[in-house]
Amino acid sequence: MSSTALTVEFLHFANSSHGPGPDKWADDYPVANGPRQSPINIVPKEALYDSALKPLKLKYDASNAKGILNNGHSFQVDFVDDIDSSTLTGGPISGTYRLRQFHFHWGASNDRGSEHTVNGIKFPCELHLVHWNTKYPSFGEAASQPDGLAVVGVFLKIGAANPRLQKVLDALDAIRTKGKQTTFPNFDAKTLLPTSLDYWTYDGSLTTPPLLESVTWIVLKEPISVSPAQMDKFRSLLFTGEGDAPCCMVDNYRPPQPLKGRLVRASFK
Repeated sequence: MSSTALTVEFLHFANSSHGPGPDKWADDYPVANGPRQSPINIVPKEALYDSALKPLKLKYDASNAKGILNNGHSFQVDFVDDIDSSTLTGGPISGTYRLRQFHFHWGASNDRGSEHTVNGIKFPCELHLVHWNTKYPSFGEAASQPDGLAVVGVFLKIGAANPRLQKVLDALDAIRTKGKQTTFPNFDAKTLLPTSLDYWTYDGSLTTPPLLESVTWIVLKEPISVSPAQMDKFRSLLFTGEGDAPCCMVDNYRPPQPLKGRLVRASFK
């Protein structure tokens, strides 16, 4: 599968009004019941502190941001990834991983929306920064390897308006319907990260079809803030294309999957 084709497919999200939802994915993707599916419920007291885990090193170049797209299940900001200019190193991974894109998952209301949960607590939104392992020749090839991808997850918690997030939200009016895209230059994705980069990590999968079990998940402990009005802006997007009956883009998240004996490690005590 080509890199471009995989990007589209791996981010295809179907809810009940747009084809089979997550509860039906196993019909087409047997790996949906596999040993390392994501997301999961993180139970902090059961996570193992691992002193061998390194600090995360994120080196992002704002000039790599190239565009923003409504892909029909979320929106994604894409980055140029043909050189090592926006990279993730350290943490639980070895080698260099390049930033490919980031996207969000959110709920119809502020009591749900995140994919990962902590002690069963749901956040209204979750940011995913997707990176691929440069030991493979392309994103598409990396995405099918057990160590091919590393995704940094960031929870969004209701609080003060987030001015760094607002720049992203201001672009959404131009991509309200499925398939719309526009340029989105000079954005430093690092501005969306919290102050602390303490994290939990585990071996998991893509959370949308084809659900490939190729992701090292790095879920940050500290959330970033988002205001209720900013959350409403996420929900102004549509699953549907221009000219179709409008259907608000909400609840585009997969619920937690069974841990199946996997170890969740923590970079902090």
